[in-house]
Amino acid sequence: MISVSNLRKKYDAAEALKGISFEIQKGEFFGLLGPNGAGKTTTISILSTIVEPSQGEISIAGFDLKKNPTACKKNIGVVPQEIALYNDLSAFDNLLFWGSLYQVPVEVLKKRIDEMLHLFGLYERRNEKIKTYSGGMKRRINIAAALLHQPQIIFMDEPTVGIDPQSRNLIYEVIAKLHQEGMTFVYTTHYMEEAERFCDRIGIMDNGQIIAQGTLEELKSLSKIDETIVVSFSNLDDVLFQQLATTHNSIVREDGVVRFLSSDAKADLSTVILECNRIGLSITHIDIQGVNLETIFLSLTGKQLRD
Repeated sequence: MISVSNLRKKYDAAEALKGISFEIQKGEFFGLLGPNGAGKTTTISILSTIVEPSQGEISIAGFDLKKNPTACKKNIGVVPQEIALYNDLSAFDNLLFWGSLYQVPVEVLKKRIDEMLHLFGLYERRNEKIKTYSGGMKRRINIAAALLHQPQIIFMDEPTVGIDPQSRNLIYEVIAKLHQEGMTFVYTTHYMEEAERFCDRIGIMDNGQIIAQGTLEELKSLSKIDETIVVSFSNLDDVLFQQLATTHNSIVREDGVVRFLSSDAKADLSTVILECNRIGLSITHIDIQGVNLETIFLSLTGKQLRD
């Protein structure tokens, strides 16, 4: 359904994408996971024909993006990171405008608009201006606009950032329904729980590169970690953490907590405790946690997802 080969993008001297490649099958939910600035939005912008690549080959739904961008556009829906709606128009009129850009016949479009408004729980407020909507409601209409022409592929760039729990849960329900019906997703996020919940496969991005990709189980295997030793301290400071970091490579600090990545937590636990005592750290709590995407990302990049 989507094929990307050696995709690069330069902005003057800065290289936002450094030759990424991946394949996405029909009906697959593919996640791009990484911190802000990793290249996720640039990738989505290129795939959705908004930004031109500096180099690389892209095929979408059997069409070459460079040679036939119009055919590609007809097969995709795009949910940008920023809300793309007109505040002084109603939800219905916003959808009517965006749907008309895809040349959907008016009677068909009006029916699709009603379906989308019901799906996103906003039919009763369809005639109210967007400026009266909450952030979560605007986000729902933003997603609805991308679905009006019934695309085969949907690009979603951080679609749940900064919204209320009710809207987030409703969006999750819609995403799950569309995926079950066979829609292909390309989904960017730095929320590991979303990627773990929805993605068939995940590409981990950092500094303009895809450093690993695969199923969650494949990524776990690549990371070579099984557990995390989480230690809380009462006196952790920069100097003591630096001393700790000289003897432990795979660690990360979060306020008064340090996470030690381990392939055998039980075997490493005594060593961690002895080292902390040796440099004068006062331990208040210890926990052993299983591996997840947060720790996988940390083990592969040395960074946290939200860095």
